[in-house]
Amino acid sequence: MDLDLNVCETKTDMKCLERLSAHSHIHGLGVDMDTLQPREDGEGVVGQRRARRAAAIALKMAQEGKIAGRGMLLAGEQGTGKTAIAVGMAHALGENIPFTMASASEFFSFGVSKTEAIMQAVRNTINIELTEEVELMEGEVVEIVIEKEGALAEDRPGNGAIGTLTLRTTDMETLYQVGENLVAQLERERIRAGDVVSINKNTGRITKTGRSYSRVRDFDAVSSETVFVECPRGEVRKKKTTTQTVTLWDIDVINSQAHGANALFSGEIGEISREIRGDVDRKIEEWCVEGKAKVVPGILFIDEINMLDLECLSFLNTVLETENAPMLVAATNVSEAKIRGNEDETKFPYGLPPDFLDRLLITRTEQYSSEELEKIVRIRADEEDVSVSQSSFGKLAEIASKVSLRYAMHLMTVAGVISEQKRKKEIQPDDIEKAFSLFADKERIKTAD
Repeated sequence: MDLDLNVCETKTDMKCLERLSAHSHIHGLGVDMDTLQPREDGEGVVGQRRARRAAAIALKMAQEGKIAGRGMLLAGEQGTGKTAIAVGMAHALGENIPFTMASASEFFSFGVSKTEAIMQAVRNTINIELTEEVELMEGEVVEIVIEKEGALAEDRPGNGAIGTLTLRTTDMETLYQVGENLVAQLERERIRAGDVVSINKNTGRITKTGRSYSRVRDFDAVSSETVFVECPRGEVRKKKTTTQTVTLWDIDVINSQAHGANALFSGEIGEISREIRGDVDRKIEEWCVEGKAKVVPGILFIDEINMLDLECLSFLNTVLETENAPMLVAATNVSEAKIRGNEDETKFPYGLPPDFLDRLLITRTEQYSSEELEKIVRIRADEEDVSVSQSSFGKLAEIASKVSLRYAMHLMTVAGVISEQKRKKEIQPDDIEKAFSLFADKERIKTAD
């Protein structure tokens, strides 16, 4: 009997879930680091050419190590791109130089004191590059012989399993006797003949580098995770210099008797005594003299620094005078304010004490022009994968200039939902007007009250 089978093909569009932040479109400062001149392609940062150049000079100082006791203040009105410049600095620095971003309100906590929170942020912005010379045995596995195979099971430790491991390079071949620990690692890592491995003689750790090119034809199909590498050259036994990077704060936590290394994962740090930090500093200084370590200060960015009180600012001023202190980059949106924690009602520039302000190089951010606002809206629309009509870009830029840039960005997202409900391909001006009528800005809220 013939059966007619109707096969229905269903296609489902899988959307990629990406977390978008307010500054996820920024990938750098958009400054030529050789000439320190802003480029037309701002890498997501629009306008603010003077502030971008000042930030690039600060980065140059950080890369050359000329940053101890120095700081920079980004001053400007709300929505002029101060945090955007800080994010661009973080991307431009790369991974070698640390960058810590914090808000002034983060230092006020019930768990630790204000000064301790500031000290943790400062020491978290100082990298320690530890250099160590290790002896390795690298080669392609030729043969593995286990004399007591039953001892390989993880649930039967201590049976004294031993064996031999034959490694070869392009120039030589060597046979090694392996003990119980190495046998267990060989089994756990599923190492077999044809794998290229590296064995740290100091720690006894085995690392699989990949699969030798000479074994490419062993199987018709291999996993996508399989990496083929060349057989090592020279001797099997060789010395290599390795560099590990940790922060000064990590070393503080590890050496804390009350918490130890587990605190790095649990997050319960608490107060760290001055004695422990003093011992750590002396040991790091000793390693630097011996050539085993190198101190790399970074950049500490504190947003809304005018929210810090007099005690915090005084402590921060003292910390910045230390030898390996990071560079401070601060931001504020006030031009004049009282200093918190000060009984004097006098208002100071940027809400900061004069002695602290003298330490900072001040650069101002400017209000965006209509063209720059429209360019930012276009960049955000592209980042959020939202289709916006040409006339709507001008509408959003107009709202951004009259109200705020953040409000315009929120309206664009809301208008995108409204246009989808109406099954439109693009956001039209009427969608923006609908969103504008649904969600009031701060000025219209005052009028309504």
